[in-house]
Amino acid sequence: MNQQTISNTLTVIHNRKSVRNFTGESVTQDQLEILLKAAMAAPSAVNCQPWEFIVVTDRKTLDTLADALPFAKMLFKSGAAIIVCGIPAKAHKQMAEYAVIDSTLASENILLAAEALGLGAIWTAAYPYPDRMESVRSILNIPSDVIPLNVVPVGHPTGEDKPKKKFDPKKIHSETW
Repeated sequence: MNQQTISNTLTVIHNRKSVRNFTGESVTQDQLEILLKAAMAAPSAVNCQPWEFIVVTDRKTLDTLADALPFAKMLFKSGAAIIVCGIPAKAHKQMAEYAVIDSTLASENILLAAEALGLGAIWTAAYPYPDRMESVRSILNIPSDVIPLNVVPVGHPTGEDKPKKKFDPKKIHSETW
């Protein structure tokens, strides 16, 4: 891997931020496909890939989700949303824990890919809140055996949101805690 690739990768990782302020401009199908390809490139236990994704671009549906979810009001101005769903029946050992972990890894790839594309995105949790999961299930007709893990609003950032410095050497330990 060349130095430029390493530098670009680390820049994306360190510049990723939770974007809550969007312009309202739409997100293209090509951009959404890039985000979904990144999501599906995530690792998963025994490569089971127990995830599925719902892409929402319809303004009425985005607004309905925003009304229903207490911490996803930015959906009112996002250009799209990707709902990341975990499917326990497809996970390693059919365990919900693996479906959640694997789908979380896919979610992070969406967030990093959005940053790389110059888009903004933010993780908003549905899981593990029964009321939020039920709202998302109801609005999007998601079967009861599928976990709506999170709703990721995606759009063009206004520039108001900035990355945070999170490195803390006190959280690093040697092999003897």
